[in-house]
Amino acid sequence: MALDRWIALAFIALCCIYGYAAFFTMDGELPPILQRNPVWPSTFPKILTVMGIVVGLIVLFTKKAPADGGAPKDGVIDLTRLGDYHVGQALGLLVLMVAYALTLRPLGFVGSTVCFLVLGAIILGERRFHILIPVAVIAAGSIWYLVQEVLGIFLRPWPGMFM
Repeated sequence: MALDRWIALAFIALCCIYGYAAFFTMDGELPPILQRNPVWPSTFPKILTVMGIVVGLIVLFTKKAPADGGAPKDGVIDLTRLGDYHVGQALGLLVLMVAYALTLRPLGFVGSTVCFLVLGAIILGERRFHILIPVAVIAAGSIWYLVQEVLGIFLRPWPGMFM
């Protein structure tokens, strides 16, 4: 079985686990007054589960065009040449994502998001810092403003700000 089908199978398994949580465990402790609402906290996870399983099944059962024996086509991963790909950048971004999640509380949302965007762009090869830093600051500030002020969800922007 090809690599993309193995990944699709793992994705379907992950969607099934997520779906079990969405369909059977998320709404168990809702108060009776909220159980009559048409939209529950688990509505969006249920939609994501169904869509993820459908997409995974499409990838799993779609028949590929027969290979003509030539060089691999664009987009096909050649596992024998894995060193030619940017694996270091991908691993660097994964480590950066974990660090971002761990620094959200100590640095606050704006600080950790700006650091994540700047460092992620540097890992990917961006060197125009006069553009990169203002864009990261504006993006992080805009997202914080939308979540905090428009949606009304408290999101600590800086370290040491408690409510």
